[in-house]
Amino acid sequence: MDNDNEIAGDPSQIPHLLPPVPEHPSTVAEFAALAGSLAGDRECWAPLVRYDAASRWYHRLRTGPGYEVWLLSWVPGQGSGRHDHGPSHGLYTVLAGALTEDTAGRGTRVLTPGSMRFCPPGHVHEVVNAALEPAVSLHVYFPGLTEMRMHPRSQAQARPVTGGVLAC
Repeated sequence: MDNDNEIAGDPSQIPHLLPPVPEHPSTVAEFAALAGSLAGDRECWAPLVRYDAASRWYHRLRTGPGYEVWLLSWVPGQGSGRHDHGPSHGLYTVLAGALTEDTAGRGTRVLTPGSMRFCPPGHVHEVVNAALEPAVSLHVYFPGLTEMRMHPRSQAQARPVTGGVLAC
C-alpha cells in the first residue's frame, strides 16, 4: 500500500462524506453560469437551430427541477411583442447575430453574442431582430415558463392580456 486511496479507500465511494450536490441552480448567478456553459457548448445547440420565415422558431433544450432552457432563432424583423413572463424569472443570452430589447420605460439596447439579460417576474420588454442577419438566443426560465402575458404597445402599464405559453 503506497497511497491514501489504497489505505482508506476512494472517498467518492463514501457518499456521506461528500458535500450534497444541489438538485439544480438556485441563484441568478448559478442560472447565468448554466446559460453561459450551454452557450459555450456550440456542438450542443448549433445543430438544432432552424429558421422559420413565418414565426420565431423555438426548441426546449433542457429541463430540470424548477427550470427550463429554450433555444430560439429569429430572422430579420421577427419579434416577441411586448410581454412579461408571469411569475417566472428569465435570463437570456444572444448566441449569434444581434437582438434589440425595448424595456418599457427604460429605453432600448442592442444585445450581441455574449450579452446576457436578467428579467425578474413582471419585467415588461419586447425583443426584436432589427438586424439584417438571423439571430439565435438561449433563454432560461425559473420556475419554468407557465405564462407569457402580452402588453399593449401603446399602454405598457395597462393591465396585461394573458396569452399562451411561448418562450421569448
